[in-house]
Amino acid sequence: MTTATSRTGHLPRTVLVMAAAAVLVVVVPVLGLLWRVPWSRFPELVTSEASLAALGLSLRTSAAATALCVLLGVPLALVLARSSLPGLRTLRTVVLLPLVLPPVVSGLALLTTLGRTGLLGARLEAAGISVAFSTTAVVFAQTFVSLPFLVLSLEGAARTAGTRYEAVAATLGARPGTVLRRVTLPLLLPALGTGTALAFARSLGEFGATLTFAGSLQGVTRTLPLEIYLQRETDPDAAVALAVVLLAVAALMVLLTQGGAGRRSVARRRDGVPR
Repeated sequence: MTTATSRTGHLPRTVLVMAAAAVLVVVVPVLGLLWRVPWSRFPELVTSEASLAALGLSLRTSAAATALCVLLGVPLALVLARSSLPGLRTLRTVVLLPLVLPPVVSGLALLTTLGRTGLLGARLEAAGISVAFSTTAVVFAQTFVSLPFLVLSLEGAARTAGTRYEAVAATLGARPGTVLRRVTLPLLLPALGTGTALAFARSLGEFGATLTFAGSLQGVTRTLPLEIYLQRETDPDAAVALAVVLLAVAALMVLLTQGGAGRRSVARRRDGVPR
């Protein structure tokens, strides 16, 4: 009895019951999906030409979008967490908007801005650069919806870490660039890893904004979620099989983030630092 109590942290039984209900809300649909998979045909369904093309496109565009999220999101998160510029609250609100916007609205925002007759798209078209309904549009759509995940993870970690180590380095004569490279980024590396994994997973699962802004051209803009949606109408078994592939990749991303968190927790316990 004492062991069970210590493992649950003296939580009330009501909390444990509600937590179990929350787990069921997530686990039962996943089990339903796995139960529906035609496992005897699984290799055939996930290795068709259309499926492999969609998976390959999704992996490539998600990797490119994640790289853009890191390149742009790290400086933005540091500005939000460490600067005292006016209007930071408004800036943070704008940056986090894609988290709450319906994906189709995100796609419309991109289309009216970068589409062929959009605010910037018309000028790009005049210069011979077409963005909408191309692979580049897929990357932009994925970056738009994924960037807030990385910024949110990194900003929170930067606020928690504080600035004491940077202040010491600056007192010792280190330049701002050196402080950023040798002190700030190493401190934030675990959070950066988590944010990067979340951004990749979100990019991989992006659907609405991609469909609205990039369309669905096989081998060009038809990512795995779009292929699943189309297969749902023509071959439900193939749609379920591809959904399991997407589920497996997303689960891998989550496991990577949890693994990093677990290792940091163990390290803190070994050092005698409270979690």
